[in-house]
Amino acid sequence: MTAVEVLGWIATATGMTLALPQLARLLRTRNVDGLSLIGWQAALAINIGWAMHGLRIGQLPQLFASAFGLLTTLPILYLMATAMGRSYVPTLLPGLALGVAMVSVDQFLGSAAYGWCAIAPAMIALGGQSIELVRAPDVFGISTPSLLMGTANQGLWTTWSLLIGDPGSVISALCATVLVAFNLVWFVMRRLGLRPFFPHAVVPVPCLVGSEGVDA
Repeated sequence: MTAVEVLGWIATATGMTLALPQLARLLRTRNVDGLSLIGWQAALAINIGWAMHGLRIGQLPQLFASAFGLLTTLPILYLMATAMGRSYVPTLLPGLALGVAMVSVDQFLGSAAYGWCAIAPAMIALGGQSIELVRAPDVFGISTPSLLMGTANQGLWTTWSLLIGDPGSVISALCATVLVAFNLVWFVMRRLGLRPFFPHAVVPVPCLVGSEGVDA
C-alpha cells in the first residue's frame, strides 16, 4: 500500500466518525443553537456527490467516507427538522436535488467541471455554518469535538487530493480549507465571549437537557 493510499484511508477513518459527536450531542440535548440547517442540507448533497465521484474514479476512501457520512447526516437532519418544527422529507429535498445535480455534472462534464461544481455545496455547507457562527445568539448546539475533527479531516483530504492530483478533488479541497479554518477560529472566539453580529431573532426549540455548557 502506497503512502497516498494510507493517507486516504486515514482520512476515510476520521471522516467516517467526525459527525458522530454532533449526532450524539443532538440526541442528548435536542439543542440546535448555532447549527445551520442549510449547511447540513448541503452536507447531504456533498455526501451523495462525493460518494458517486469516488465510485467513478475508483477511489474507495472517498466512496466509503461519503457513504458513511450519509448515515450521520440523515439522522442529524431529522433531529434538526423535528426541533425546528419542520417536516422531514421536505427538509431533505434541497440536498437530494443538489446531490443529483452534482452527480450529473460529474458523469457528463468530467472531473474538473465536477470540482468547480462541488465548490458550490461546500461553500453552502461551510458558509452557512459561518453565518450561524457570526449571527446565532449562542453556539452551544455545536459539538466542539466534531468541529475539531472536521478541521483535521479537511487537512487530511486536502493533502490527499494534492497527492493524487485529481483536479476535482484539489479544487474543492483547497476552497473548503479556507472556510473550515474560519469556522474553527470564529467558534473559539464565540465560546470565549465574542458577541454575535447582526443577530437573528431567537426561535424557541425543545431542549431536553440543560447542559449547554458541556460539549459532546
